[in-house]
Amino acid sequence: MELLKKIKSKKANVGIIGLGYVGLPIVLEFSKTGFPVTGFDIDNRKVESLKQGKSYIRYIPHALIKQSLPLFTPTTDFSKLSDMDCIILCVPTPLNKNREPDMTYVFNSTKSVAQHLRRGQLIVLESTTYPGTTDEDMRSILEETGLKAGKDFYLAYSPEREDPNNKEFSTSSIPKVVGGYTKNCLALAVALYDSIVVKTVPVSSTRVAETTKLLENIYRAVNIALVNELKMLCDSMGMDVWEIIEASKTKPFGFQAFYPGPGLGGHCIPIDPFYLTWKAREYDCSTRFIELAGEINSSMPHYVVERVQLALNRIGKALKDSHILILGMAYKKDVDDQRESPSLRVIQLLKERGAHVLYNDPHVPVCKGHRNYPDINMKSVRLTERVIRKADLTLLLTDHTAYDYSFIEKHAQCIVDTRNAFQKNGIKSKKISKA
Repeated sequence: MELLKKIKSKKANVGIIGLGYVGLPIVLEFSKTGFPVTGFDIDNRKVESLKQGKSYIRYIPHALIKQSLPLFTPTTDFSKLSDMDCIILCVPTPLNKNREPDMTYVFNSTKSVAQHLRRGQLIVLESTTYPGTTDEDMRSILEETGLKAGKDFYLAYSPEREDPNNKEFSTSSIPKVVGGYTKNCLALAVALYDSIVVKTVPVSSTRVAETTKLLENIYRAVNIALVNELKMLCDSMGMDVWEIIEASKTKPFGFQAFYPGPGLGGHCIPIDPFYLTWKAREYDCSTRFIELAGEINSSMPHYVVERVQLALNRIGKALKDSHILILGMAYKKDVDDQRESPSLRVIQLLKERGAHVLYNDPHVPVCKGHRNYPDINMKSVRLTERVIRKADLTLLLTDHTAYDYSFIEKHAQCIVDTRNAFQKNGIKSKKISKA
């Protein structure tokens, strides 16, 4: 195949649709390896920033963008898709208000590809989705051009496995699962990813690859729900779930530690399991474990607010009209990603109950524009002695490394810690309650 020769010689033009937390790291890997890469995005601000060699993702330094520019061309001009040999879709797959898959981004991007589709191209979807998206929905859209998948163009699925700011594993060091619509589709996709990752894991179909990603995140969602439920039970029984987990994980086999928190965040774990529950209805199957895990994890922000109310009661204050300082808006430590952050839900619940809320996050200077939380429009406050002292309660939701936990404990009136961060930093105080 001519395309296979181009890939192996690194002369294939690679196009990446979507320059976010998934697409941009892939761009950098292809350009670093020597491929000419074009990045497509509808957000002109992102494109202009990249053209100037500037990164808008905190943990991706500007230097990496500048280094990539000789081979990397960012653009909003989707007509250039016709010049691409390989096209990878890295677009969001959120849920709608009914917790059903919102495939708008995937299908609109596929339609854009179809407008410029030509013979010999390889199209790969990386967005997390339900089984059947690639070989049913996408193929149907692309074949409306008259070209046939597996014959005139090639179609594959390879789920993204990004973990933002993970110091141990990066895009290139994480094995890549790959499924193709046909054997030739698979061979081309494997060759493409072999160029940038340590190992590819070929599977028998695009559906198997799609479901692999769902299983990975369902596994985490169910186990996090388990420890969240256990945490609430331990609180009622007067035990410390963090101590129990630390003791349990000394077993060298048969146990993997998961940790409780204020709720699930990020684009994957709170969302992906529901793509399978939705698809399961088509087969008249129930997914009780997944749905129960979703219920438990979704309830955690309510539990956190209850613990805040209890902590305030102990110091003779009511939640209504109290001043709450939130520490952490990002969904996990040391990133600037706010997608599905439990902090958003906690803030909403606190405000509904009449509390006055401020937040600090060294990585999130502004919080606004979240479609499920349109009323949250806030700026991070400086974490000064005065700000901490003025708050009736300080609520830690994200355990950023940058926080000086001794300084916070010294000046706070009352603390609720949802991440066990103060104890991990050797700080014990009667001011601190866990949630």
